[in-house]
Amino acid sequence: MKTIPIPYYTSSLDLHIGEENLEAVITAKTEEYDPGKSEVQLVEEALANPIGTPRLRELAKGKKKVVLVTSDHTRAVPSKLTLPILLKEIRQGNPDADITILIATGLHRPTTETEQRRMFGDAIVDNEKIVVNKAFEQDDFDFVCPLPSGAELWVNKLALDCDLLITEGFIEPHFFAGFSGGRKSILPGICNAATVNENHSYKAISSPYSTTGVLEHNPIHEDMIYAARKVNVQFILNVALNGEKKVVAAFAGDLEDAHAEGVKFVRELAQCPSITGDIVITSNGGYPLDQNLYQSPKAVATAEACCKDGGVIIMCASCFDGMGGTNFEKLIVKGTVDEIDEYLSKIPPKETIAEQWCAQIYSRILKKHKVILVTTYLDHELVRKANLIPASSPDEALEMAYGMMGKDARVVVIPDGVAVLAVKE
Repeated sequence: MKTIPIPYYTSSLDLHIGEENLEAVITAKTEEYDPGKSEVQLVEEALANPIGTPRLRELAKGKKKVVLVTSDHTRAVPSKLTLPILLKEIRQGNPDADITILIATGLHRPTTETEQRRMFGDAIVDNEKIVVNKAFEQDDFDFVCPLPSGAELWVNKLALDCDLLITEGFIEPHFFAGFSGGRKSILPGICNAATVNENHSYKAISSPYSTTGVLEHNPIHEDMIYAARKVNVQFILNVALNGEKKVVAAFAGDLEDAHAEGVKFVRELAQCPSITGDIVITSNGGYPLDQNLYQSPKAVATAEACCKDGGVIIMCASCFDGMGGTNFEKLIVKGTVDEIDEYLSKIPPKETIAEQWCAQIYSRILKKHKVILVTTYLDHELVRKANLIPASSPDEALEMAYGMMGKDARVVVIPDGVAVLAVKE
């Protein structure tokens, strides 16, 4: 019997599995990667040697209003580490700069002060100017231009009215934008609801290029990068993280060039050959990404790449914060999988409902696979209404899956499904 810890909330759950059933355990090479330097050294060296731009302290000279876009409570960006270093770098070039930290929420709920203190530390919350993007407050946004898709680009006025726009984030495989980081700080990060919704339309999500690890010809990425160029992002800091959410690499400088270097690094460590199993077990890497059901399709999409048609996916996600979105909850319990997909397919891009894309991706996966959700927080009856099968532990879920696929079923385990880019060879 083999014991495999599966990330769950702020800890892990143990999976016990017989060696005779275990086909493979797939992990990103990030877990073994040793940068040989501290997290602070990695960030400071990236800022000292930016890719394709002058140093941030040089860019800050003479600038009056500086906006620094950072991620919200659903992301593992180590802002408690990176923000003080960024702020110091800006002020070394311009001690009098008027700096606003703008939290990129996309369509997520506003980040609370308690969450801000956990993410940024008390010193930043007490001493810096922090604004939370609120996508549904239309007066906070100005129209910029049409996007390649035909959507209208509306961006938070703070980002449009500043002299220097900087973003920070982290890079990992993303289930429909190809990779996170870079341009995503702007779209969806600080755009209004209409812009985000149309960027995530049924048509866009349905593109064969809107998938993990793909940027070229990806219509969602194309809108995102166009938006970030249009608002003149002058400098980014993006990091790569390991399973413990520690920085293992940092990339700073030009919006596209620095992000491309980061993507290359992450791809090399995350990409693994797809190994097919009758049952695939995964997680969203624990907190913060497993805090609701809305975020969970990220890892389920990774498991999909390794699960045979008709196979079973086991997803471990605490969902301690519930379903994760009012619209998502309404859509995911709207009917059968086919009924949900049929309903969503008829929604024109400009009428896209907020959060429908996660219901769409779940519907796509559930047409081919049964999905067992391991959660100790989300009501199990609600899980059933969402066309998922509830379980309270990985072992319980695995026994259910054996009942569906047979005692000889081959099992693939991907402990952190968000960190892995599974590619069919």
